[in-house]
Amino acid sequence: MFADSHCHLNYKGLAEQQQDVLQRARARGVSAMLNIATRESEWDDVLATAEREPDVWATVGIHPHEADEHPHIDTARLIDRARHPRVVGIGETGLDYYYDHSDRARQQTSFRAHIAAARTTGLPIVVHTRDAEDDTAAILREEMGAGAFPGVIHCFTASGAFADIALELGFYISISGIVTFKNARDLQETAARLPLDRLLIETDAPFLAPVPHRGKTGEPAFVADTGTFLAGLRGESVDTLAAATAQNFHDLFAKTRV
Repeated sequence: MFADSHCHLNYKGLAEQQQDVLQRARARGVSAMLNIATRESEWDDVLATAEREPDVWATVGIHPHEADEHPHIDTARLIDRARHPRVVGIGETGLDYYYDHSDRARQQTSFRAHIAAARTTGLPIVVHTRDAEDDTAAILREEMGAGAFPGVIHCFTASGAFADIALELGFYISISGIVTFKNARDLQETAARLPLDRLLIETDAPFLAPVPHRGKTGEPAFVADTGTFLAGLRGESVDTLAAATAQNFHDLFAKTRV
């Protein structure tokens, strides 16, 4: 049974057919899905899906693209919403210097507020980083020094060196359908050597549909395709990889076991 550690079930392309999407995922052996929030206006919808579906959980957070639009979202507000029993993580948050949709200083302030919420609640932080490895690593190291907190680097596409830093800090690393792309050789090399007990898989649906679904709207069912490819890459059986990554999901997002 697979766990999709990161999807957006309330985004256009999935929301209109959410029940069918969920049924297709379950039919492919997906037993757990984490529905990720990226802006405050989504929080209620994301949470409503998690309340309605026993195999779906939710996060609360602000994507770095949205940091400029959410200066009022602070640690206290995140902590308050995270008290809900179906909220199992904080994020997604982090730094994105590729698009720079929000001011970099504002992204960093938001990131630190999310980290403080993760530290206080004990819930894992879901980190997005793109073209911002140095600052992401520096902030994580500094903040970890102020008090430990759990987390995952989602949709990992960074360098092998950054993977080592994340592992050193105790983070999990989540691999998306990008690993199946022909031009993802560096990512494939990193994914092949990640410790099995720190590995997660995700779809980031409706984005990043893996081979053989490229060009289609991504959905949680496709985590099985990414998992099958990743198992072959690592020389492991699909059952071994599925069981281990699902266990890792429930270990990291511990409220999913309650």
